[in-house]
Amino acid sequence: MTSLFEYAPAPESRSIVDIAPSYGLFIDGEFVDGTGEPFKTVNPATEEVLSQVSAGSDADVDRAVAAARRAFTRVWGPMRPADRGKYLFRIARLMQERSREFAVLESLDNGKPIRESRDVDVPLAAAHFFYHAGWADKLDHAGLGPGPRPLGVAGQVIPWNFPLLMLAWKVAPALATGNTVVLKPAETTPLTALLFAEICQQADLPPGVVNIVTGAGDTGRAVVEHDDVDKVAFTGSTEVGRSIARAVAGTRKSLTLELGGKAANIVFDDAPIDQAVEGIVQGIFFNQGHVCCAGSRLLVQESVHDEVIASLQRRISTLRVGDPLDKNTDLGAINSAEQLARIHELSDIGEAEGAQRWQPDCVLPDRGFWFPPTIFTQVSPAHRIARDEVFGPVLSVLTFRTPDEAVAKANNTTYGLSAGIWSEKGSRILKIANQLRAGVVWANTFNKFDPTSPFGGYKQSGYGREGGRHGLTGYLKGATHS
Repeated sequence: MTSLFEYAPAPESRSIVDIAPSYGLFIDGEFVDGTGEPFKTVNPATEEVLSQVSAGSDADVDRAVAAARRAFTRVWGPMRPADRGKYLFRIARLMQERSREFAVLESLDNGKPIRESRDVDVPLAAAHFFYHAGWADKLDHAGLGPGPRPLGVAGQVIPWNFPLLMLAWKVAPALATGNTVVLKPAETTPLTALLFAEICQQADLPPGVVNIVTGAGDTGRAVVEHDDVDKVAFTGSTEVGRSIARAVAGTRKSLTLELGGKAANIVFDDAPIDQAVEGIVQGIFFNQGHVCCAGSRLLVQESVHDEVIASLQRRISTLRVGDPLDKNTDLGAINSAEQLARIHELSDIGEAEGAQRWQPDCVLPDRGFWFPPTIFTQVSPAHRIARDEVFGPVLSVLTFRTPDEAVAKANNTTYGLSAGIWSEKGSRILKIANQLRAGVVWANTFNKFDPTSPFGGYKQSGYGREGGRHGLTGYLKGATHS
């Protein structure tokens, strides 16, 4: 038996980024102290406290919304669209110039491998600002209806799994369409949002156009429920999304929700197996499975099931789990103790319900929050691990015999965010994609994103789209699709 090739450690330097011992809120172009109870943000790979962060109270949110309203009324709203675009181009260039800082800080605060933050999160975040900068002076020609106009103040709440990228998905289209922003980053991952606040200062963005109020659920609730917020955009759990929809119902606020998922990744018997296995790994183990559109349900045609699983187990045995700052690491740390507990709970339930758990031999670090890459076979659609969003590196494998059965099982979910199809037949891919009730369907790939392509779901995965021309409509009055 050949032994696994060992890589020498290749750690990225922490010295590229300066983390302050404490951070305030970013309101009206300045860092100010919050009046709520401050909280600590930790490195999930080591449990080391990185910094103390201000929590925004209702009064702080009032100040931020008032600053955003002033900026919208006096500066950003009346500004020539082409000039707004110049600010977005400037922000994008500054993010690229400071990309290494952003990547290291994201991996420290979130736990994701530096390769992913360096090669995916940061470049994509900058690309969203570049893309939306180009739209700023072309909205009248985008086929969105006559004279589309901004809504006003956007209250935005983002999750911890892609802190910087979700910021870009929210802030870039809001600014490009002429709105101002009050953003609430996730409690466990506030640091790249606060570094982005420095970028706003560096770009000379007018005060109040972007405001960042850190805190936990109560701060987010204050943003969402504020009377002077015109637009609410939320990415996160379906449970919180439901409560936001209830809070916004009956008000004048516009709302987009991007919520959970339980995506089916369908492998047909004519699929290129090696390519499919790479896509399966990318689909569920990218970002430790902390991905709302993760391919967490693998549907394999019975005739190739054993071959696919054997190949998948061999591939997973080569994945390296460990230090997120090591450039060789494939799986980093789970973001928090709470999320790790949920992954353990649902995995144990899966085993208790009769599914077969497989994990590679894997030495986990002594400190921090870790979970090995995991496959469950002999899963039925009734099992909780096939129904509930685990949001971790846990793959449930189901089988099918016919394309119709594959579609029925893929659509047998309360979610509808994404799906994947693996087949050599283009006609089959197009036919199956048309039958899947999912907002994004990948063909012979998975978890590929582009700012020009709209993203969003159906059913309990939310409503509205982000990215592309479609994503602009959620930030404009009277916008329609032609």
